[in-house]
Amino acid sequence: MREFRKYYIIPAQPAEIYLALTNPSTIHLWSGEPAEMSTEPGSEFSLWDGSIAGKNVEFEDGKKIIQQWYFGDQVEPSIVTIKLHPHEKGTSVELRHTNIPDQDYDDIVQGWSEVYFKSLYEFYS
Repeated sequence: MREFRKYYIIPAQPAEIYLALTNPSTIHLWSGEPAEMSTEPGSEFSLWDGSIAGKNVEFEDGKKIIQQWYFGDQVEPSIVTIKLHPHEKGTSVELRHTNIPDQDYDDIVQGWSEVYFKSLYEFYS
């Protein structure tokens, strides 16, 4: 199991980024794909036609999102924590993704940077 941490700067305010990550209609706008998402802890979510799926764990409005991502039958849950910090250029997004299966690590890291946050950045640029 591996861990990935990175900061991304997105040219929008934290409240806008939070909405973009938690509202299914807004996720659809920037990702181009339908999304199943709720800010109800314990609810299931699905993004990119099921390529990303899991359970919502915790939310702090405008500041933090914690999710469990599913990777088959792994023993320890894979946890994604996204923290939003005000930044002079918009929002500094602090990403921490733990317990990534070794065989999925490269694809996950590439997906975060080249698809997920790149799409969000381009949407607000």
